[in-house]
Amino acid sequence: MATRIALLGDIHGNEVALEAALAAIAKKKPDVIAVTGDLALNGPRPGAVIRMLRALESSAGAVVIQGNTDIAVADMDYAAAFPWFDEVPAAQRAAAEWTHDSLSDDELDWLRRLPSERRLTLGDHMVLICHASPGSQTAGLAADLDPSVTVDRVTRTDARVIACGHTHVAEIRELGAKLICNPGSCGYAFDGDPSAAWAMLTLDDDGGPVAELFRTIYDAVAVADEVSSRGLPGDVYRAATIRTGRFVR
Repeated sequence: MATRIALLGDIHGNEVALEAALAAIAKKKPDVIAVTGDLALNGPRPGAVIRMLRALESSAGAVVIQGNTDIAVADMDYAAAFPWFDEVPAAQRAAAEWTHDSLSDDELDWLRRLPSERRLTLGDHMVLICHASPGSQTAGLAADLDPSVTVDRVTRTDARVIACGHTHVAEIRELGAKLICNPGSCGYAFDGDPSAAWAMLTLDDDGGPVAELFRTIYDAVAVADEVSSRGLPGDVYRAATIRTGRFVR
């Protein structure tokens, strides 16, 4: 019997994109929904996103994990969230502080209590739900990463399937015995397509795991305009990223 897991992540406070993606996912009737982190930072409606995910968690048993930017929002530990910066830009801090202040104490507590990764064992297959790579919320699996580094990172788990995010680029890749499935970014895409990205993973004991990528159109221009009107440092670039689906800075 096949089991289907809907994957999405990197929502980044974009309620409109999340709502569109979840509506499309519901039509596919998956057995499980898994969310790969980076839930609140950058977009205009972080509280609404968290409330939707908490409802999904309680009503449908969704698996939700924490991403690196969730650390910045919940606890303002910028070195942990963004270790590639010698000094975290002021615009990044301003967005994290605004998002932190937009959330209730209960929502912040929920965000900081989320696990960094989860494992689902379904039949003969173990699926690792992580943000960047096995054992890391910040060291991603970009397509152009040195192959030896990629191998080192993916072999840090026994899981047959690694479901991850962080790069904001949708990708399905077979690497030896591993299947890497990155659904892309639901609310803050970097791959040139501003629509909401998600994926469906199908596990069947009679065959190997299979993944498929999907995009759902939403009103990215309206969300970008909402970000622009907020007026934080860097919002003009965040709005351009949402509008175009390409990272602008």
